[in-house]
Amino acid sequence: MAIVDTTKPITAESCNQMILQLVEAYPFCRTEVLTDSFFGRPVRTLVIGNGQRKVIYTATHHANEWITSLVLLKFAEDLAEAIATGGEVFGRPGRQIAEMTTIYMVPMVDPDGVDLVVGAIAPDSREYALAESLSRNYPAIPFPDGWKADLLGVDLNLQYPAGWLQAREIKFSQGYTQPGPRDFVGLAPLRQREPRALAELTQELDPALVLAYHSQGKEIYWQFQDIEVPGARELGEEFARVSGYTLADVPYNSSFAGYKDWFIKWFRKPGYTIEVGEGENPLPIEQFDEIYRDNVGILVTAATFY
Repeated sequence: MAIVDTTKPITAESCNQMILQLVEAYPFCRTEVLTDSFFGRPVRTLVIGNGQRKVIYTATHHANEWITSLVLLKFAEDLAEAIATGGEVFGRPGRQIAEMTTIYMVPMVDPDGVDLVVGAIAPDSREYALAESLSRNYPAIPFPDGWKADLLGVDLNLQYPAGWLQAREIKFSQGYTQPGPRDFVGLAPLRQREPRALAELTQELDPALVLAYHSQGKEIYWQFQDIEVPGARELGEEFARVSGYTLADVPYNSSFAGYKDWFIKWFRKPGYTIEVGEGENPLPIEQFDEIYRDNVGILVTAATFY
């Protein structure tokens, strides 16, 4: 019986439990708590493989993009089963992937925000009241479906020291000058617990590449400013080939202070934002099967491409 339930929205608790169940079912998987969110929800890693090459896959920096957490968890389960049974994932033997590469996944960077969006926070709770009060600063944004931030109203993918001041200038010019559902950069880079813990993990591992999963648009972003990373375009083109997504230039107003931006700037290695699916966030769970089919090739290729 499958451990990862891809038929309904994920919550912080179900994410945590699915990771723990995968580790119990497949002892070669490992997990640790990177940090706890402000409201006490764990941000966990899920690690598979023992290869010298290290990669980091992240998802759900943004609360209403929770479907990307299920992409990573489903891939983890498929890969673990292939390792255990001698099977394949996207035509590659699972055991070969595990021997080549160690894959560090952070399936849910923003557990507090996810629970707000999917209805796992009671409307009479302190957390809900705080978010609702912040949402009044931006009445045009639907509540809670339009919520991307953490529950303190900071956009976690605008928290990295890679053009943070430019991001602040852009977002302030668009009216995002105080905490709210989206696009508030915070008071300084890496002030929020979750991006700070992810940055520390990245510095510790010095991975070959990172993937940051978002939704939506069926696009792959691979650049930060004019930094030329050898092989980054070629690998991005391979991602586009196996997924059917478009390798695209990042829109200027969204091109600063993100996780992949910071990784490219400071590590000078390939970093990618993958925008899955099409439509309005949060994407319906009915899109999951198509999204996963599109992305399993990217996940395998990122682990095995040299």
